[in-house]
Amino acid sequence: MNPPQSDVVSVELHPIDEEKELGHFACMTINRPDKLNALNSEVMASIKAVCAWMEEQDSVRVLVVTGAPPNPPPEGKRAKPHAFVAGADITEFIGADVDSIRKRFTDNAVEAIWNLTKPTIAMVDGFALGGGCEIACSCDIRVSSDRSTYGTPEINLGLIPGYGATQRLERLVGYGKAHEMVMTGDMVPAEEAHRIGLTNHVVSPGELEATVFAMARRIGSKSSHTLAVGKRTVRAALDVGLSEGIGVELDEFSQIFASEDQEIGVRAFVNRETAEWKHR
Repeated sequence: MNPPQSDVVSVELHPIDEEKELGHFACMTINRPDKLNALNSEVMASIKAVCAWMEEQDSVRVLVVTGAPPNPPPEGKRAKPHAFVAGADITEFIGADVDSIRKRFTDNAVEAIWNLTKPTIAMVDGFALGGGCEIACSCDIRVSSDRSTYGTPEINLGLIPGYGATQRLERLVGYGKAHEMVMTGDMVPAEEAHRIGLTNHVVSPGELEATVFAMARRIGSKSSHTLAVGKRTVRAALDVGLSEGIGVELDEFSQIFASEDQEIGVRAFVNRETAEWKHR
């Protein structure tokens, strides 16, 4: 049950219900605060390890992804800003060629988060730029503090996003706004991110963890079997047209009636009882 840990990524388990054995949710923290939690090869490998571990743990129902807060500054020095992830570690790009970059960006950690069958929540406090924006977009839900900022500034380095933002942003914020973000590199503050659909909620920094953890517990208390079906079905809307997607939903909805949790849930509702899920 012990989650993988490293110097740059830590994982804490939190009970979904303090009184009942209802499983856990995991909070994965990217921990390079002196580098604004920038993504390097070690971070990416550690994230992939956590995602592989998550898929094997039936009792861990939800993954929260966040960045470490800044360390206290030395006396007389200004504190570093808060960051979810301020981007990729650009020093690792120096001297890279086409083949090495293709290898690095194929089967990467952002796709590992995206491909998890379990619900994921990005808990964003501070900068979510470049690869950080892409990690946030790879999660199913984003909750942000009001001091957070999103952006894809790669254009300022003569680059474009490489971890899927050109595709996921378009689906989240629309064709025009995605172009604007990619082509200007401008930052989007939290309230604007909420207005355009880039983040689900904006709260104060002091409320962020409680808000996200309450959501993780609420989601994690549902049938994990049904959550996986729901996630798979909503994701189909990204890949197929409306008519075909409705067919996918019908197939998934029908198959749920072969599950134990469907019968448990319906009977509990009719009898005004609390459902005791079997998660199958």
